[in-house]
Amino acid sequence: MKNVEVVAEKIYKRELIKKIIKIILLFLLVFISIIYLVLYVVYQSGRFTVTLDKNLSNRKNVFLSENGDVKERTRHLSAGTIEYMDNISIKWLPTNLDIEKNGSHNGDNYIAYTFYVVNGGKETVHYWFEIDVDDSIRRVDEAIRIMIYKNGEPTVYAKKSAATGEAEPDTKMFVSKSIAVLEQRKEFKPKEKDRYTVVVWVEGDDPECNNELLGGEIKMHIDITEEHIDEKKKDKEKKDGKE
Repeated sequence: MKNVEVVAEKIYKRELIKKIIKIILLFLLVFISIIYLVLYVVYQSGRFTVTLDKNLSNRKNVFLSENGDVKERTRHLSAGTIEYMDNISIKWLPTNLDIEKNGSHNGDNYIAYTFYVVNGGKETVHYWFEIDVDDSIRRVDEAIRIMIYKNGEPTVYAKKSAATGEAEPDTKMFVSKSIAVLEQRKEFKPKEKDRYTVVVWVEGDDPECNNELLGGEIKMHIDITEEHIDEKKKDKEKKDGKE
């Protein structure tokens, strides 16, 4: 009987150890998945673009430039992207992002793009700076942060907190589900240049940054327009094939 009891006890201990190992491995898998939260920043089918309203360009002689040179005028700019992005903290971002260089200067797990809006005309104008979220898969936009340096002054934008309904700490709330940023630049005088650096990353300290975002994707673009067109009008124009 003693031999039977000893064998049974050994089997019980062996099975218990197996269960404990399985539980530990499961916890490790979840932990690693959260730590290495990998997602696409933009779809591979499109780049992060900046587009200037043709009215501003043609009638007002306002244009875009990647380096601020008045000889290099364009209405379209395309920022370099990174294929995958892990979550990071804003504290990890370089402090010289706005002055590092012009054009694309992406780093580990963030997009950074610097460009200029130049008034080459003779009129003082107003314009709207808008960042649209074209699509978000697996709720990636819940943890996305967009920092905009405008002439050296940074502002961080994020979706409102799911828990409180208020702005996340030290951020300005997205305007809506489809519009992340909407700001009007008034009194843009002739020969003035506005320098923008746009930085995009996934904020690991955001409570919504969790395992559910794994494999997510987001697509965004910037529009600079003379007038702001509301979403209903945009949707109608898209359906009518005007855009």
